[in-house]
Amino acid sequence: MNEIVREGGCLCGAIRYRVAGVPLWVAHCHCQSCRRHTGTGMTTFAGFPKSQFTITAGTPVRRESSPDVWRRHCGDCGSPLTYEARRCDDEVHVYLGTLDAPAELVPQLHVFTEEAVPWLRIEDGLPRYARTSRGEPAT
Repeated sequence: MNEIVREGGCLCGAIRYRVAGVPLWVAHCHCQSCRRHTGTGMTTFAGFPKSQFTITAGTPVRRESSPDVWRRHCGDCGSPLTYEARRCDDEVHVYLGTLDAPAELVPQLHVFTEEAVPWLRIEDGLPRYARTSRGEPAT
């Protein structure tokens, strides 16, 4: 059986990456930190085991955006690429929009809805979590 492999990268093409397998989850995040990192009303991630993620070209900039949270982006064009946190140390969260074929992955839930901007209304029927979906009931 062939393993699914997806590729992605930044806007200018300096950074390329590959992820193998199916994502652990795909989620819309509404937190302020993600909004600031992307300059958008929300962002969408796909979570993968770190062991399935590989940078194939270039070297992204990695910075600690808040305690125990690291984000990688292209140092040339600024495209945000990944999110990593100590609380989920075995995962890498890939910004869905950086995948070459983002439409192949469908969001399953919304997280950090308590921080959502009031003017963005998405009525998709997906489960919503005030913070994280880990051990928290959906609303």
